[in-house]
Amino acid sequence: MRIAIEQEIRELAKRHLSNLQHKISDRIEEMKKDDKSHFLIYRVLGVSTEEGNLIDVYQNKGRFLYNTAGRFLEEATKLCFRAKYSDSGSLRIPNTKGSRPQSFEVDCLVGLDAIEIKWRDATTDGDHIAKEHTRISTIADAGYTPIRVMFYYPNRRQAIRIQETLSTLYKGLGGQYYFGDSAWDYVYNRTEIDLRAILELLADENTIRSK
Repeated sequence: MRIAIEQEIRELAKRHLSNLQHKISDRIEEMKKDDKSHFLIYRVLGVSTEEGNLIDVYQNKGRFLYNTAGRFLEEATKLCFRAKYSDSGSLRIPNTKGSRPQSFEVDCLVGLDAIEIKWRDATTDGDHIAKEHTRISTIADAGYTPIRVMFYYPNRRQAIRIQETLSTLYKGLGGQYYFGDSAWDYVYNRTEIDLRAILELLADENTIRSK
């Protein structure tokens, strides 16, 4: 099973890498035609035109990279669960606590375990807590156990406080919350697949290839 899932994740990584490269390349071409009159304000604030251009380019690269990284890790994690539990998959649950949104998506349902997969969550928005409370409550009321698996914890104090509150919410509703090493361990213990080891292997291969 290890060889098969490793190959699936390898192919998944190739697709996301190719997609990311195309998006970045296309955006950089688009930016060559952009109106750069706002660089005046950059210069007033001590940022040169050259540096301002690099900042804008990398801001766009960062947005694409962050989104792609999240989708890739979520899909790779779901592949691990699917390899162990063939009937696992996503599920939409109607929102019984309000009108917006109309429903909530469970990333990976394994039996009655409703698993939300996050690569990292650096939000500092206080409204995020209320939205998550509604989502978790809806899932619990539907008879499922809400479980949050977040591989990378935020660094900033306000974002950390948000996560600490979410952890309390999960546990208060009979759910589970895993982050950092415990998230990787959770995936391994449930699927018998060492996802982190596979990703480290692919990362080393890509690092050597890029030199």
